[in-house]
Amino acid sequence: MEKVDIQSMTLPKLEDFCKQKGLPKFRAGQIFQWLHQKQVKSFDEMTNLPAELRKNLSENCQISDIKIRRKLVSQMDGTIKYLYEFADGQTVESVLMQYQHGYSLCISTQVGCRMGCRFCASTLLGLERSLTPAEMLDEIYMAGKDSGQKISSVVLMGIGEPLDNFDHVMDFLDILSSPQGLNLSLRHVSLSTCGLVDGIYRLMEKKLQLTLSISLHAPNDEIRSRTMPVNNKYPMDELLSACREYFRQTGRRISFEYALIEGVNDTPSCAQQLCRKLEGMGAHVNLIPVNPVKERGYQRSSRERVRQFQKILEQNHVNATVRRELGSDINAACGQLRRDDKGGKSC
Repeated sequence: MEKVDIQSMTLPKLEDFCKQKGLPKFRAGQIFQWLHQKQVKSFDEMTNLPAELRKNLSENCQISDIKIRRKLVSQMDGTIKYLYEFADGQTVESVLMQYQHGYSLCISTQVGCRMGCRFCASTLLGLERSLTPAEMLDEIYMAGKDSGQKISSVVLMGIGEPLDNFDHVMDFLDILSSPQGLNLSLRHVSLSTCGLVDGIYRLMEKKLQLTLSISLHAPNDEIRSRTMPVNNKYPMDELLSACREYFRQTGRRISFEYALIEGVNDTPSCAQQLCRKLEGMGAHVNLIPVNPVKERGYQRSSRERVRQFQKILEQNHVNATVRRELGSDINAACGQLRRDDKGGKSC
């Protein structure tokens, strides 16, 4: 019989589970705190539970297992890149970055990705499976334990498309922000999507206080469809309409990620088109010189081109910043370490 993934249960779900087992409600709170505050990996460590209950949980439930397969530390800025391995041998990446406000961890939500963005290393091996809430949490727990640092913010911008793993991501956020768990405010969480419009509307209904970030990367449908296949299903006007409605319903400003690719989307004309698309949204654009991926052939824009692009946006009253690059000496861009670990071959 397959064991129950108890670590992926939100507290209400764990309370229902205990009720079905004839256990008092307070047992759920005890188990939840052991899993998400003390972060134990064995039921035997839950010393305030009766021995018989610990034995029963061990026989019928499982706690997610994760280990560090590879770890790279930047000699330039201390950024740490982890390649994690799960119990089934699948791997994902996380990146721990230090900022003035504390340590931020970029985590993965899927093993691989099926979105097919042409400039991204994460899509090269396709989608293997989605991560469970427990596995996403373990990326955070392990990074904190290994580095000895408190994780003060989390970014869902690693391998995978978070809204393609919607239900598991929602449970992950519930557990992450629970006062009985890490108690991390969702105001310190950013979720990045390539533009799954149906997922944006579903997220809007939750009215969470997280930051929604749209991987836009193009000023028009022609370029976006060429570089991001998702645009064939959800064209830019439909996507931006959803973004405007999301802002109206939640009051949370949306940020837009824009990876500048030399000769593709970095011209002054592209900047002007982008300004018109975002007009009246109060948007923030995060400009990112694209990370070269040898299988893709795209090159990053020059610093001069990036500055020119930023200047045009600001002249048109679009707030724009250039992302601070961290871990450039360890290939901190998502997907590259996992790809290299697999020898660049499809699974």
